[in-house]
Amino acid sequence: MSKNSKLVVERETYEKEGKSYFTYFIKGNVRGKDVRIAVMPPDLGGYQVLDIVFNGELKADLITKPYEMKDAGGNVVKGNTYYVHSEDENGDVYECQVKPFRNSDKMLIKMLIK
Repeated sequence: MSKNSKLVVERETYEKEGKSYFTYFIKGNVRGKDVRIAVMPPDLGGYQVLDIVFNGELKADLITKPYEMKDAGGNVVKGNTYYVHSEDENGDVYECQVKPFRNSDKMLIKMLIK
């Protein structure tokens, strides 16, 4: 995936115990293999925030924000935080942080944005 390619987070409904819920994911291709990377908000309240960000749509942009910090041993730790991002007709920005659902999703998203 090139640096200029735009990633999107998609959502689709699923049923559980008679109720409808959304699942959130990123589709991509790594080394010729199609992948589906599950993402979720950092806490349960984030699902309401995601609903606001998506505003009835099934896709929203994924943006990355790099971070850098020093751990207790003085080592520099670098990484990215991920956000679902949308804008309304007035240009107002709506964002919700998301994280990979499983450790394997974390590995796949690193490969995809490389």
